[in-house]
Amino acid sequence: METFKIYNKITEPSAAEKEEVISFLFQHLQEYGDKKEDIGKCFDFAVRDSNEGLGGFVLMLLENEEIMGATIVNKTGMAGYIPENILVYIAVHENARGKGIGKKLMNKAIELADGDIALHVEPKNPAKFLYEKLGFENKYLEMRLKK
Repeated sequence: METFKIYNKITEPSAAEKEEVISFLFQHLQEYGDKKEDIGKCFDFAVRDSNEGLGGFVLMLLENEEIMGATIVNKTGMAGYIPENILVYIAVHENARGKGIGKKLMNKAIELADGDIALHVEPKNPAKFLYEKLGFENKYLEMRLKK
């Protein structure tokens, strides 16, 4: 049976639950991922209690209590000129890919997010086609300066 589970400022996870999600994302993001420490910072931001309009949520799709997909959405606090939300991480269990888990997870994240959503995707990432089908557009070329 598939169910969704959400962590946010109201439903904070235990340390073990947090570690389970971070480890899942680290493992299943594969070449599109970051260090566990960075995923943890993103997780902490999503579940923080903030009166500045920040925070966000962590969303998981579970099948028989096992994580099949997870995403972290952070609020930007910049409504109007930057999307209100950024989908920072999303991963589907490597054994469940191609079965609609990513689409279900994305649709639920879109439903839960208050306002527009931005995400970054590598040009060769196969998930890019799903994002386009869901209405995401490539409006800008992202450029970064690393200092």
